[in-house]
Amino acid sequence: MTDLDLLHFEQLKKDVQGQYLKEYTPSQDDISKWKGIDIIYFQEDLRKKAKGNISEKSFYTYFKNSPVTKLPRIDMLNLLSIYAGYDSWYEFKKQHLFAGELLLENENLDEEEIDELEKTVASAPELPKNEFQPKKTESKTPENIDLQKSITEIQRVNTSVTKNNETEFSTPPPKKNFFKKNAWALITSVLITITGLLGFKDVIFSKSYKYCFIDKDRGVSVINTLEIMVVKENESPLMYKIKPGDCFSYSTKDKNLKMRISAPFYEPLEVNRSLENAPEEEKIELKPDDYKMAVYYFSIKDIKGGNPEEQVALIKQKRNQLENLISNNAIISQVYDNDTYGIERLDKQKYITLVTTPTTSLKNLNVIEMKKDNNGKIVSIKFKITTTDEKNK
Repeated sequence: MTDLDLLHFEQLKKDVQGQYLKEYTPSQDDISKWKGIDIIYFQEDLRKKAKGNISEKSFYTYFKNSPVTKLPRIDMLNLLSIYAGYDSWYEFKKQHLFAGELLLENENLDEEEIDELEKTVASAPELPKNEFQPKKTESKTPENIDLQKSITEIQRVNTSVTKNNETEFSTPPPKKNFFKKNAWALITSVLITITGLLGFKDVIFSKSYKYCFIDKDRGVSVINTLEIMVVKENESPLMYKIKPGDCFSYSTKDKNLKMRISAPFYEPLEVNRSLENAPEEEKIELKPDDYKMAVYYFSIKDIKGGNPEEQVALIKQKRNQLENLISNNAIISQVYDNDTYGIERLDKQKYITLVTTPTTSLKNLNVIEMKKDNNGKIVSIKFKITTTDEKNK
């Protein structure tokens, strides 16, 4: 990556912005100021024209910061270049060369350039071969044995060496106190066993329980992520999150269990269990809050009709239903997974416009929290539009 590549990417962002502004009118002309519904519409147009998509996190990383300090991956560069009207990232750079800039692409060398390279290689001076030859290792021959010495003298010398060796290794090792050695080993083993029992006593003496949660009215698994708070005496509560369709497994040596269960579309429930004779597996019913479910259903309801007139009628019907269900002063928040823009506040009309615009992103709308007042009006909605990568986790 070079500084010129970063400058080319800034040019590409301007071309992408200009391409979008030809057909659409976002809240701001500057692409770095887009957020929320502007980004969703742009992602939709990118999928339609370039047959690809960039995540919301990537948009905030590369379009919200200017100039950028690092270049996106080549597949994203090619995708944006295609959207802007070019065949590839290389083709875009080729048509936006700076003064003195030279792009190299080995596959496109013509025959004259190849001949010139071959002549250059052929005319290069040869290096002396002896510079690369490894040095021979000189082997030293052992000193000649004096053959004039008699065999008897050699034998005498060998005999004396053998006797000296026998004298050196014939000293018996000192006797060890085997009783002491075994006693210490036994004491060490006992201490390790006691330490292990103390460290894992909760695991050894604990019992596991499994709780599954079903919709009381429909008899199926709950459709929300559950939040379970386990309350223990003289201790801070323990919080658990359970995905839709999953069961909650909990191990304890206590005789009682107290849980507070909550979910966006269900009424909160407090469960108290005596575990002395409790079954290891149990199903717990949660009563759905039909009003909150209605808001969610109308938010994600498909409004694609058979013809334009029918679709307009469905959108109008959906808007009227949401108008009646949501309070005018409702606090509505969209949560993002990035460091630049963590949460965005929407008013009632912006939220209704978002969920009544037929885009593929609404299939990934996930309600995190929903609250209503004493009159049944929804006064708080917190939601998130999950990306494809998040759904595959």
